[in-house]
Amino acid sequence: MNDDEPKIEEELLQNEAEPEESEESAERTYPNDPLHGVTLKALLTSLVEQYGWETLANAVPIRCFEENPSISSSLKFLRKTPWAREKVEQMYITGDVRPAWKRRGRSKR
Repeated sequence: MNDDEPKIEEELLQNEAEPEESEESAERTYPNDPLHGVTLKALLTSLVEQYGWETLANAVPIRCFEENPSISSSLKFLRKTPWAREKVEQMYITGDVRPAWKRRGRSKR
């Protein structure tokens, strides 16, 4: 018997003792994360279909929403720019697509 056999047996016993993760337990792992399992592409596509590029550009004034908007160019920008991604994710979660100045509660006089 070589030295590796006890280690292998121990690992097998540990693996058997660990319960397998089912879909239900995976869903319960992140109950407070509404973005869990939602890709950025799916999120952005949903927002574009629901509100359109013009509304998104008013809510988050970034060039990739304003000039020649496309899913691919927007994905590239959002992946590189955390502040913009956070705003778009919040828009998806809350459904609030009002322009930024209206969300802050300022009156435009």
